[in-house]
Parts: sequence; C-alpha cells; structure tokens
Amino acid sequence: MKATETLSTVRGQFPVTKRILYLDSAHQTPLATNVRAALEEFLSEGHEMAGPKPVWLRRAEETRESVAKFLNASPKEIAFTKNTSEGLNIAANAVPLKAGDNVVLIEGDHPNNAYAWLNLKRKGVEVRFAKLADTEIATAETFAPHIDDRTKVITLSHVTFHAGQVHDVAGIGKLCKERGIYLVVDAMQSVGVVPVDVKALGISVLAAGTHKGLLVPQGLGILYVQDGLDELQPAYLAMSSMARPPADYIALADDLEPRKDAGRFEFGNVNLPDLQALSAAIDLIQSVGVPEIQEHVLKLGDRLIQHLDEMGVALVGPRDRGERSHIYVLALPVDKWSDFFARNQVRVSPERGGIRISFGMFNTLEDIDRLAELIRKGLKEEKPLATAQVD
Repeated sequence: MKATETLSTVRGQFPVTKRILYLDSAHQTPLATNVRAALEEFLSEGHEMAGPKPVWLRRAEETRESVAKFLNASPKEIAFTKNTSEGLNIAANAVPLKAGDNVVLIEGDHPNNAYAWLNLKRKGVEVRFAKLADTEIATAETFAPHIDDRTKVITLSHVTFHAGQVHDVAGIGKLCKERGIYLVVDAMQSVGVVPVDVKALGISVLAAGTHKGLLVPQGLGILYVQDGLDELQPAYLAMSSMARPPADYIALADDLEPRKDAGRFEFGNVNLPDLQALSAAIDLIQSVGVPEIQEHVLKLGDRLIQHLDEMGVALVGPRDRGERSHIYVLALPVDKWSDFFARNQVRVSPERGGIRISFGMFNTLEDIDRLAELIRKGLKEEKPLATAQVD
C-alpha cells in the first residue's frame, strides 16, 4: 500500500477530524482509535481481573524493546519517566558537573530545559545562552563561540516548539564528540514526526514525552541514556534502580550500587496503561513510517506557505524544507486570531510570534485549503477594523 493510501486510512483512526479542524499536534495529538482500545483493554483487565500485573510488566518490557528499535537504541538504554521535563532534570542532575563547569543552551528554547540547568547555578555551574533568530537553525557554529575547556554539556530541542526549526543535531553531535561534551536533546517535538536515530545524531541523553508525535495521553516519557556513560548517576534511588534489589524487600545499607543500564533512572512503578497505549501507537506510526510522515507534513507545509505568500501573511520560522517540519507560526495577532479560529472550530495554539499551526499524520491538503479559506475570511474582517482605527 502506498504511503498516501495508508495515510488516508490512518485518518479514520482520528474521529476528531470529523468534528473540528485540528491543527494543534505540537500541543497534543488527539487520541487514535487503536490507542484508545489499548487503554480500554488495560482498564478492562484491571476491572475484571484485579490487574494481571505480571502480564502488564511483560508488555512494558516489550514496549521498551519497541521504543529502542524506534530510536536505533538498545532496550538497556531506555528508561521510562513521567514527561520530558523529568527526563531533562534527570540528565541535569546525573551529569558530573562541578563548580566552574558550564552548560550551553539556545536562548528562547523551551523553558523547562533551561530551568533544569539553571537550577544548577546554586552549585556554581555556569549556564550560557547562544542567541538564534526564529528563522535560523542551530548548527555546530552556533555553539562553537560559547564553549571552552570547562563546557560539559550542550543541550537543545531537536525541533523548536515556538518557530518549528529542525536543528542540525548531527553536526552538533559531531562537535560534542570531538570536544568530549555531553549532548542532551529534548525530542518532544520531533519523535514520531522526524526520524530520530540516537546513534547517527551522536546523542548522549534524549528526553521526550509521548503525548505529541507518539500519540499517547500525558503522563509518560521516554529517556535514552547512551550505554557506557556509567559516570551519569541518579540523584534518587529506589529498589527498581538497584543492581541487586533485595529479594526480601529489606534495604541493605552496604549495597547501594545502581544498575548499569538506563533502568537506574527509573523510580518505582512506571505508567503501565500508557506503556500499553504506546505499543499500539508505535504500531500505528510504523504502519506509515516516520520518513513518510515527515514527507507528508512537509508537503502540508509547502501548501500552507504557498497560501500564506498569496495572502501576504508572514511566516515566523524557517521556509526551507531542510530546516522545518510540522510546526508553522503565522504572524497574526494572537488577541484577534485565537478567538477567530476558536469560533470557526479550528484548534490552534497562540505562540510568542503569533498563531502556531502544527500538523499530524492525519491532516490533509484539504485541511490546509480549508484553513486558507478561513484566513482569507478573517483578513477581510480585519480590513474595515484597520480603516476605522486610521480614521
């Protein structure tokens, strides 16, 4: 089956498309039918059988294997968290940083990444910010002027939430490898939409939630920790993170060695229902293919940019195909246009530069044409108001 035919079939998995024009996948994706079925199966098992936990734990490990394959990692390099922010904070507290060491970020990147590292200033760690325009992507050259012999970490989003840039993580990863710097990546906006190969990109630690491109409700995150980085140690310990958990459930004060794999960063029970849902979501995504999803959202972006140029509406982020993906911010005043789209049953998000439009695998070219018609309508409504203000 061709990718276009598969995508047409997949759209039927998202009933929301029959009710509203959903263009807000960078905020959260709607629930797919097969993901809902996986959650309902979990609830039914808990309801009818009081919870077959050994079965659920086995499925969780199967999902770990699926996630590892999805990222070109090994299962022992994958841990499960609550969300992206928890994963980034785990990384910030695991890297062996001393007073005088420094970390380099992009100014204006997601604040939850910044706060994870800024919190280390109380320990004497310096946080440096590289400036980047909304139309630019980050490369090794972006960071090079800000690093020195005390630079231990470079951290950034793979895809930015506020302008949609797809940064050159592979080039930055090469720089980090050459300089002995950890590369910590927030993949919240890329995983499931843009191919993510942690080995090819040279990533040390990756954190992502699953409620966007991975189609699962909030409450689950994935954490990749490169094998061999044994110096990265957890700030918290639980029985699940120990190399030799006591069989009798009595803690041993003289045996505090954590696991060697990424499981040392897991604390207690993981989100079992969402893990079951994630398995179903990955099956759905793989039925299309991430490269095919990326090409699909790029085609949607091509059509959107064509319409915007015809209407004279500016795009806040990059225009080139190699620098963008599924997130587009339109330079339209938030105070007017948020209400306009809401009244016309269009789901979007206000963003610092205007109105953010973001696509999922279920969106179509017809969705883009419909959006353009609405924007033209809104622009006509705006002109008399502008004239009245001038008078």
